[in-house]
Amino acid sequence: MKTGFKTAAALSAALFATTTMQAQADAGDALVGGVIGGIIGGAIVNENNKRRTVTRKVYRKPVYSAARAENREVQTALNYFGFPAGAPDGVMGRRSRTAVSQYQAALGYPPTGYLSQYEKSFLLSSYNRAIVGGAVTNQQIASVGTRGLLLQYRDQAAGVVTPAPQAPQTTVVVAPTPQAVAPQPAPTTTEVASPPVMALKDEGTALPNFLGGGSGLSLASHCNTVSLLTNTNGGFTQLASMSDPNVVLNEQFCLARTYAIATGEDLASGVQGVGTDQIAAQCQSFGPVMKDHVAALSLKSSGEVLQGVSGFILTTGMAPQQLAATAKICLSVGYRTDDMDVAIGSGLLLTALGERVYAELMGHHLSQGFGATQRSDLAGQWYTMAIDALDAGQPAVFAPGQSERTELIRTASSWGTGGKAGTMTAPVQPASALPSFNVTK
Repeated sequence: MKTGFKTAAALSAALFATTTMQAQADAGDALVGGVIGGIIGGAIVNENNKRRTVTRKVYRKPVYSAARAENREVQTALNYFGFPAGAPDGVMGRRSRTAVSQYQAALGYPPTGYLSQYEKSFLLSSYNRAIVGGAVTNQQIASVGTRGLLLQYRDQAAGVVTPAPQAPQTTVVVAPTPQAVAPQPAPTTTEVASPPVMALKDEGTALPNFLGGGSGLSLASHCNTVSLLTNTNGGFTQLASMSDPNVVLNEQFCLARTYAIATGEDLASGVQGVGTDQIAAQCQSFGPVMKDHVAALSLKSSGEVLQGVSGFILTTGMAPQQLAATAKICLSVGYRTDDMDVAIGSGLLLTALGERVYAELMGHHLSQGFGATQRSDLAGQWYTMAIDALDAGQPAVFAPGQSERTELIRTASSWGTGGKAGTMTAPVQPASALPSFNVTK
């Protein structure tokens, strides 16, 4: 009995010990598992934190493209007038500031390296003025250089008249000597024999012209009359109702003039720093420069005239695209100011540059007698040239929305104008008799 109790007690104790050890082991495993789980979880969280990308928005002050564009224009103008500003990238760095200082010093301004509004405006307007000047500007640069040209612009802005570098004083002094031939002995006449010839030659090109610009009637006034008649008749003449080809040609001439003025004014609005009056003054140089070719329009065939104009273009030193844009602006000025030399000269340049649709204008001037001698035979060559260009696919520049305009001009010009044009216009003086003006830029 006692032995059984002891055995039971021993088994009970062993069972308790086993249970206790198992419980402790389970508790220990749980503890270890919790610690390990915490470590792994923390590692995952830390790794996620490491991989997390933080995006931050940084707001920077925008660089306005207009300001950079203006800076590029300033740099281009500085380079043109001989103040090296480097590549025109729109960033006013050290080199550009140095060029600004040189520009300011050359014109007598404080060399701060920073342009005032007036200094900037004068620089840009002078550059645009020089570019529009074309061949005349090149002649001035050849004599005084680009910086000298800029100084001339400055003096003109200040109201200081800069005389052109000429040497007519020797001929002026010698000119009176023929009056002293009678009382003076022979040596005086032999000494002055050659100079008077030069003096007479110079004066021969300045013949008086009492008809002003050389045109008996104003084209602007003529087109006002044509417009009034067109409105009275209910609109432009249609191909089906055409009875007088001269009426059709006059209507289309004035219509083309209107489109030419509008196109040129639109282009001129994009020229910065140069006013309308300045552009008009500079376009006057087209008259003297192109006078020989304008005169040839009334005397030679279209091919011969364009050959001469093409040779002149090669001497300008201007890119064809730039010269074409300038010619379109001056064509507008010529028609707006009733200067037929400028208008015809500009039209000839455009035609010679490949824009053959402008040949129509030469046909109108020859058929109607404005700025050229009335020559319907020569006019037909120019009309045909323009019509062929349109037929070949060259875009129309005058009234492109008028579908039957080409056929109208084709029919009216082939019909012949005869003497009818003279009833509406007056003959013109030869362009070669017009005075030559040197426009100082």
